[in-house]
Amino acid sequence: MALIRDLAIQATQMTLVLALAPLLTGFIRKLKARLVRRQGPPLLQPYRDLMRLMKKEVVLADNASWLFRVAPYLIFAATWVAAALVPTFATGLLFSWSADLIAIIALLGSARFFLALAAMDVGTSFGGIGSSREMMIATLAEPAMIMIVFSLALLAGSTQLSSVATYMLSPHVGLRVTLGMALVALIMVAIAENSRIPIDNPATHLELTMVHEAMVLEYSGRHLAVIELAASLKLLLYVSLIACLFLPWGLAPAGSGGLALAIGLASYLGKLALAGGLLALFETAIAKMRVFRAPEFLGAALMLGFLGTLLLFVSRGGLR
Repeated sequence: MALIRDLAIQATQMTLVLALAPLLTGFIRKLKARLVRRQGPPLLQPYRDLMRLMKKEVVLADNASWLFRVAPYLIFAATWVAAALVPTFATGLLFSWSADLIAIIALLGSARFFLALAAMDVGTSFGGIGSSREMMIATLAEPAMIMIVFSLALLAGSTQLSSVATYMLSPHVGLRVTLGMALVALIMVAIAENSRIPIDNPATHLELTMVHEAMVLEYSGRHLAVIELAASLKLLLYVSLIACLFLPWGLAPAGSGGLALAIGLASYLGKLALAGGLLALFETAIAKMRVFRAPEFLGAALMLGFLGTLLLFVSRGGLR
């Protein structure tokens, strides 16, 4: 009976992230439009767009290989698994043993690899431009993520997300400079990885500046729907990761009852709303930077992660 309950809770989390990902995207678009005094699209417009694309016929280039056809499903599967492993409303779930920060970075790296490879498959110039820019961002984003993982692992003694969240809830954590640096670095990496402003503008298709959109220009129909859903899942994943690592309040511990799970779900929805509002406000108030300044942006995130890790080695007791 306990196994069935654990399976049901794990399945609920997997379904929850899949259902909420388009809603978070729609919420951010709606709020950004209201901030500039426009009506904006309906909140549920991303769901309608996905359904419309699923009904459309797939158009493929003559020289598209099997990889071009399979890549959207591989990207979606890797992103969904990574998003489902991050604790959202409860810790200690059935598959929490595999919810490791390094494993999540590997899954996201695999999805990025297949997307860049598929973009270059048909040989278009836009696909090559988008892939090269994506790899340029990845060369700095992934080392920054590794340094953030080192900082958290040295503090919590583990890279397992449930263990890190439990440690962050303990009363002896306190205020630490290392955690502040890791939080800022993770936010910067999340912005870059999701091609948000100031790195990229997801609402435009400008040939000289786009990153993600350049890699998916050749996709259509259900293939494009799957890729767009994976992109929404990736945004939700980073929001969930930030909430789990640095705002773990409300997470139901392992073996909790229905009330604790309901509180955890309500707190998670509140964190998503807060993160979506802050992201919309940030993107409305800041301009997009030149693509050649992206290494400077991610270089700052890398240095923050490195300095945070260095502080743990050179400091002894007190405020770190």
